[in-house]
Amino acid sequence: MAPPEAREAEFPMAHGCDHSLHKTIHHHGWDRDNAPALRVAPGETVEFDTVDASGGQLSPGSTAEDIGRMDFGKVNPVTGPVFIDGAEPGDAVKVTILGLAPSGWGWTANIPGFGLLADQFAEPALHVWSYDTAAMAPAAFGPGGRVPLKPFCGTIGLAPAEAGTHSVVPPRRVGGNMDIRDIGEGTELWLPVEVAGALFSVGDTHAAQGDGEVCGTAIESPMSVALKFELEKGAAPAFPRFRTRGPVTRHLDGAGYDVTTGIGPDLMQAARDAVSQMVELLSTRTGMAAVDAYMLASVAGDLRISEIVDAPNWVVSFYFPRLVLE
Repeated sequence: MAPPEAREAEFPMAHGCDHSLHKTIHHHGWDRDNAPALRVAPGETVEFDTVDASGGQLSPGSTAEDIGRMDFGKVNPVTGPVFIDGAEPGDAVKVTILGLAPSGWGWTANIPGFGLLADQFAEPALHVWSYDTAAMAPAAFGPGGRVPLKPFCGTIGLAPAEAGTHSVVPPRRVGGNMDIRDIGEGTELWLPVEVAGALFSVGDTHAAQGDGEVCGTAIESPMSVALKFELEKGAAPAFPRFRTRGPVTRHLDGAGYDVTTGIGPDLMQAARDAVSQMVELLSTRTGMAAVDAYMLASVAGDLRISEIVDAPNWVVSFYFPRLVLE
């Protein structure tokens, strides 16, 4: 492993962190045997430069045709891993998101075979976004639509104890591709350690996403992330938990919501029904193509379990903020 100072020289530390890692220092699978790229002490800070979820295969000039040419073995790269001194199985690593520096561009795609309504949307589609990194004003989506931005880390986690290389795509007990939009600036996240040193990595940064990420992609946007690491001995949670520093929906609440529901004994089907109805509502109301409504729902709408106690039927609701189209 190259000494940390050699790596730090490659990347300017915009957030004034103790260390930094360049986006070229990444991997595509969780593995307890991955060699650490950096070693830090509890209390230290690191700035991570990340690659977008396509692994650099898409660019601001990409079209839907590029979706079909993607190598899916290169998607969702994560920068790292970082060895945290003293971390042992049974401990908790506390990660504080100090800040995110967005790149100003991103993409949202319908990828055939992927997403909640994959059977309804079989053709590739791509929307490329551009936004002001200083103002972070709502980004435009076609005529009339403007999506409030809220940058966060889609994939953030530790190496699992199980031997071998594990896909970065599904989340797991030690975190990973959780796609929780509230793991943004100011959030404190606790992750359970399963291997010595924890072996932390981060990537898949998003400029905005709705709860559920229903089409399978958000505003996938490369950015740098400044994080602080702390260690809590013997305090591993059963699964990741986090604490936000304030309200989590205020950027969307201003004009209320349109809401569709799905009701039945299967939560997944109810979720599909709720989203399908919202896609139909948006496309009918605005005239946008159904696939565009589907992608817009993924980056701006929230899928919620409204009721899960009144057997045999459960209620799933999809909330779309009206301010996006007003």
